[in-house]
Amino acid sequence: MTISFQFGTVGSPLGTPKNPGGSVGAIAFSKSLGLNTLELGWVQSVRVTEVTCAAIKAKAEEHGFSLSVHAPYFINLNALAEEWPKSRKRLMDAAHYGNLAGATDIIFHPGSYFTNDPADVLKIAIPRLQGCVDELRKAANLVTLRPETMGKSAMLGSFADTLAMSKAIAGVEPCLDFAHLHARPGDGTMNTYDEWCVLLKTYQKVLGQKALKRLHIHLSGIEYGPKGEKNHLPVAESDLKLKFLFKALKDFGCAGRILCESPIMEEDALNMKKAWMKVSGEKEQGVRSEK
Repeated sequence: MTISFQFGTVGSPLGTPKNPGGSVGAIAFSKSLGLNTLELGWVQSVRVTEVTCAAIKAKAEEHGFSLSVHAPYFINLNALAEEWPKSRKRLMDAAHYGNLAGATDIIFHPGSYFTNDPADVLKIAIPRLQGCVDELRKAANLVTLRPETMGKSAMLGSFADTLAMSKAIAGVEPCLDFAHLHARPGDGTMNTYDEWCVLLKTYQKVLGQKALKRLHIHLSGIEYGPKGEKNHLPVAESDLKLKFLFKALKDFGCAGRILCESPIMEEDALNMKKAWMKVSGEKEQGVRSEK
């Protein structure tokens, strides 16, 4: 059988050779390690040519890779009216060039509440995001836009926020950063099997059973304080209990992609893959089990 989740890194793995470097080299190197998905880390700006996009797409197709894009950090669905066009362009550029590179999903940070009530912020954010999706579909661009669950309580991007955006707009689904979801409350909660089951049950109820089969997950260890996320950590240096999360994902029949954001990128991506196979009992096609 093929395993339910594909595993990879957000950004090029640390060991990616200089030649060929970049995303093309990252795909080939990731494949050699046993990974099979990659999130292109366009987090500062989208500076890529159509020629480069074509090369990335060809290499991904050659190796059977699925691709996503992490759009620039400087996107805010709640930006002031005069600032919104710049935010919007960053998201749309990531979607346009990501699509040319063969990416199917565009991950982005939704922005800040600016101390406003989350319900009021969503009244601004949802129509803006709907406008982006409408323009993409007119251009025959079918990428899924994925607002990421954020690790700080002041940020737009609670689990409820991302569900509300996704329920309101076809073509929008959450990027579930489970480290952020653990860090956001600031008190060590969201770390048990039962808590993850409640979350996945809610996800299923709002977006449907099929949505659980196309999850896009960010994962790492994390350091946090009362206001939420501080730093990403290697999983072994964090209190995040991976086995409870993976057991819940298995019991709900989840599938999709798990992208590692640990500082030890590919090492932890492979650790996650190994942990998933242990919890799920799944084995890769064509790979003999060890005696």
